[in-house]
Amino acid sequence: MGLREKFQKRIDEKLQEIASLHDRIRDLEVYVRAVEDTMRLLPRENQENRSGDLRSGTNIHKAYEALRERGVPMHISDIVKAIGKPDEHDNRVALGGSISAYVRKGQLFTRPAPNTFGLLDFPQKPAAGMPPPDFGIEGSEAETEVVVEDDVPW
Repeated sequence: MGLREKFQKRIDEKLQEIASLHDRIRDLEVYVRAVEDTMRLLPRENQENRSGDLRSGTNIHKAYEALRERGVPMHISDIVKAIGKPDEHDNRVALGGSISAYVRKGQLFTRPAPNTFGLLDFPQKPAAGMPPPDFGIEGSEAETEVVVEDDVPW
């Protein structure tokens, strides 16, 4: 085997190595895209968004403090009054829209009822018409006895 063939053989080996590395890179890029797509499907973790993230003195910060002080969800009219604003349509709409943005993102505030806002820190009640959280767990409630009377005239 001549010198020329030896060089050609080394070139071919390195080209083969480059091709296999390109395949490996492509596979890794596909993997990264798949993991990123999966992450988009997961809910965002609560990043401890507390009132410290809100600018002090803003209406939304005042609303947060009013709700925290009261300890229960409040109607938007009550929140507007609690932050020292007049209970007018424009004030309710502006503050309700700002709080709703946080509700949509799942940060700080909740909306347990229409035009009523609470904080994520508040205990959550099951939605109306939904079974309680311990529904179907044996021993969670006292067994109820069903009485059927035979004298029913139907």
